[in-house]
Amino acid sequence: MTLQSIRYDKGTLEILDQLLLPVQSKYIAVKGVEDGWRVINKMQVRGAPAIAIVGCLSLAVEIYPEEYESKKTLRQEIEGKLNYLVSSRPTAVNMKGAAEEMIALANDLAKNDSVSVSDMKQRFLAATEAMLQKDISDNMAIGTHGAAAILSNVSGDGPIRVLTHCNTGSLATAGYGTALGVVRKLHELKRLEHVYCTETRPYNQGARLTAFELVHDKLPATLVLDSMVAALFRCRNIGAVVVGADRVAANGDTANKIGTYQIAVVAKHHGVPFYIAAPLTSIDLKISCGDHIIIEERPDREMTHVGEHRIAAPGITCWNPAFDVTPAALISGIITEKGVFSPGELQEQVLLHSQPTSDS
Repeated sequence: MTLQSIRYDKGTLEILDQLLLPVQSKYIAVKGVEDGWRVINKMQVRGAPAIAIVGCLSLAVEIYPEEYESKKTLRQEIEGKLNYLVSSRPTAVNMKGAAEEMIALANDLAKNDSVSVSDMKQRFLAATEAMLQKDISDNMAIGTHGAAAILSNVSGDGPIRVLTHCNTGSLATAGYGTALGVVRKLHELKRLEHVYCTETRPYNQGARLTAFELVHDKLPATLVLDSMVAALFRCRNIGAVVVGADRVAANGDTANKIGTYQIAVVAKHHGVPFYIAAPLTSIDLKISCGDHIIIEERPDREMTHVGEHRIAAPGITCWNPAFDVTPAALISGIITEKGVFSPGELQEQVLLHSQPTSDS
């Protein structure tokens, strides 16, 4: 049974505080948008899909008990607070995309004369709540497509070794995970010999969170330092790298946790396939290439301290970007819930799968 990082039921929302893991498993209440912005910004919840879900559900919590005089008032409340939530962490596109989608829904409902204020509120709440189950089903599809793509490049039917970076599992999503969902699927197919996870400095999402999930699920796993990746490729016969994404540009350039770019470079040198696993909501066709992706910079303290203990020389300046951009040329495939696409065909496929179906 995978971990549950988000709990929502009838207007109450709790998130597993990831800053306390792996020492303590504690759920904290999110009672509204201010709480939602804070837990996202402080990284008590993180991972692009989870950020979007928690952001929207924090608004749902606020709306749930309220009565609104008019649809205009409700629409303004939705638009203003969702735009505020987007500012909590700017690199991940999922929150921005979810906000735009929910604002569009609110505008449509506000214009529809056959929809009452109460109906508008209930339909908005239902749409936000549906994000949880959709994310889990999308992640399981990502796992299936990703495992198939990785195994198609392996000779024979033996197990393989894979490397992952940062945390892309149940703690970064509503459940199952994106890149870690691919790893889980390989394990289910009995084709996973071993998974290596990087510590992911400076926030240690790999050492604290991914390692926690792997131990919890009893997957064969080993933690390595970020600086060990080249040596790992040289002596451990890694079959594939699979990582997540916070934003994918139209040309396939991908922003992900800092350290991803250098892993991709080393993988290319060693001939190891390098995959991005992300839902279609992480793909931003409005951005032509990675040069235009806004990269969030985090406080110096995350580098200079571990908890309350200083580990860096006092007075040293720091550069602490939370993400880097991996060029499309280094990416073997982008794994989505609709299939695995090369960076070159990404834009066409996203547009194709974004079209409404005839029964929608």
